[in-house]
Amino acid sequence: MGQPVVVFTDTEDLDPEPGARLLTDAGFDVRIGDSRDPDVIAALAGDAVALIVGYARVDAALLDRLPRLRIVATMSAGYDMVDTEAARRRGLWVANLPDAATEDVAVHALASALSLVRRLPRADAVVRSGGWNADFIGAGGELPRRASDLTLGLVGLGRIARCFAALAAPVFGRIAAYDPHTGPGPEHWPAGIDRYDDLGALVAASDVLSLHVPLTPATHAMVGAELLGRMRPGAFLINVARGELVDPAALLAALDSGRIAGAALDVFPVEPPPADDPLRGHPRIQLSPHSAFLSDTSRRAYVRKPAENVIAWLRTGRPLTPVVDPTPTTAEPAAVLAEGATA
Repeated sequence: MGQPVVVFTDTEDLDPEPGARLLTDAGFDVRIGDSRDPDVIAALAGDAVALIVGYARVDAALLDRLPRLRIVATMSAGYDMVDTEAARRRGLWVANLPDAATEDVAVHALASALSLVRRLPRADAVVRSGGWNADFIGAGGELPRRASDLTLGLVGLGRIARCFAALAAPVFGRIAAYDPHTGPGPEHWPAGIDRYDDLGALVAASDVLSLHVPLTPATHAMVGAELLGRMRPGAFLINVARGELVDPAALLAALDSGRIAGAALDVFPVEPPPADDPLRGHPRIQLSPHSAFLSDTSRRAYVRKPAENVIAWLRTGRPLTPVVDPTPTTAEPAAVLAEGATA
């Protein structure tokens, strides 16, 4: 009898071996890909029952080429790379990783915020060029601001934002948030975080604004000229969520005009950004290579947990952390195994 097939599409800088070992021990035939190209994925996974996906786009056209597929497991909390409605229509499960790197991303956001507030990139550049305090302050007299005088604003209040808030509470003077999907009662809204029911009002009240929402049609380019125009002069923007949340041209204009003082970006509309992308060379933008999620611990979790989702589906008929639940239309795992055995 043949084994059910699972394919890692693209693993980027992750080592799939720990996850592959779990899957092999559970009875899967594991194939490791290294491509986001749908033709390569379709050739590798034509008989697969499961995909484990990094950044590869899993759209309706690709799903049509994978007739045996029953589950897509992402190696991230975000799952915008998967056409979830197309998956649902085909009776497929989609599972994500809601908490594999919560602490890591929250710490990265806090580090980015403090680096911007304390103007550490400029301080580093001044010393490296042979300068000292007078050069750091510069002709404009731009001094770092005391964090306890500032308001940290969070757009979205999911796991990462809540962890960030807890870490930042002893440092910032005030923490506020906007999240229309979180209930109003104290059982839903964490103590110590001021609630805003209007995004524009939160933006206008924040000295540091950090984005923590998924990429959806409603949030695409949500931070554009209008919202940036509401930010306090001298405020900072942090994006550790998805690059497409921010309109790059509007951000550059806000920085060049002095409307905002700086930004820290871990994510970009195109990754990696092209060599001529003006975001890469702007002196008021602090950059990191979509690495907020990385740590020695999360690097293992990002391949083990998707494997555990696939194994749970095989054994129980349901992954551990589904975001698309197609039941009762999904075929039983045993039926899939029988189908795979005849391939």
